[in-house]
Amino acid sequence: MSTGQAKPLLVLGADGMLGRAIVQWCTREGRPFHARTFPAFDLASPDSIRRSLEGEWDAVVNCAAFTDVDGAETSERLAFAVNAVGPASLAHECRQQSVPLVHFSTDYVFAGNGAEPYPPIDPPAASPPANVYGRSKLAGERAIAASGCRHLIIRTSWLYAPWAKNFVRTITAAARSRPELRVVDDQRGRPTSAQHLARCSLQLLSRVHEPGMSGVWHVTDGGACSWFEFACEIVRLANASCSVHPCSTSEFPRPARRPAFSVLDLAKTVEALGPMPDWRINLAQVMSVLEPL
Repeated sequence: MSTGQAKPLLVLGADGMLGRAIVQWCTREGRPFHARTFPAFDLASPDSIRRSLEGEWDAVVNCAAFTDVDGAETSERLAFAVNAVGPASLAHECRQQSVPLVHFSTDYVFAGNGAEPYPPIDPPAASPPANVYGRSKLAGERAIAASGCRHLIIRTSWLYAPWAKNFVRTITAAARSRPELRVVDDQRGRPTSAQHLARCSLQLLSRVHEPGMSGVWHVTDGGACSWFEFACEIVRLANASCSVHPCSTSEFPRPARRPAFSVLDLAKTVEALGPMPDWRINLAQVMSVLEPL
């Protein structure tokens, strides 16, 4: 199918860290798309959602979200408006138009007190998310699933990119200006390159009409690590002389409690797409094109 015949993707939140990666991948692949950004598109406004979805779309890719984990603790109403009520309205519109919806969620929907990777199922009621952000994202997931629209709910974790505010750019800047860093070593998860996530998400989207594809997926880099291990590799790749020391979460209290173990099970995704590149490989690629800090 030529790009002149194909319906475009509607990319919501296109100027965020992930949205930029989606747009970059679509541009590289010659896939037509229309980008929507805040405030022209407001996920907390049903009227804005309806207006944005006017037209004919191949699919809707929602990269918009309230992602301030600590801020959600004091802005719970806004977090739920953007992460739960908004996606519910979005899914309803997609259902009405028979348009598939791609929506991104988080490892924080799990309580984080497990010891084995979490499969892409609904978290048990006995283990609720550890913070408001996780609860709001889980409510959004459930609203989309209940809507009846064809959908991909893609959970991810520890997102980073060559651009925007993220752990990789923060640690790189700190390592080049400070002699030493202390980073928590008792939280374990899977880093995720936004570019890798974009590529895998659009690969899954290309098969969304196949039996069994609609539903929840996990996409991250391969492998797992602690924040301390992640930081050590960033500093090494940055060729910085800064030393990195491990510390405990209790030494750096935050308003929102973080899960101690949030490793997502990738087996379903690996079966569909093949192995996920190790986080060290993806990190090296991102570090090689890191935008000026």
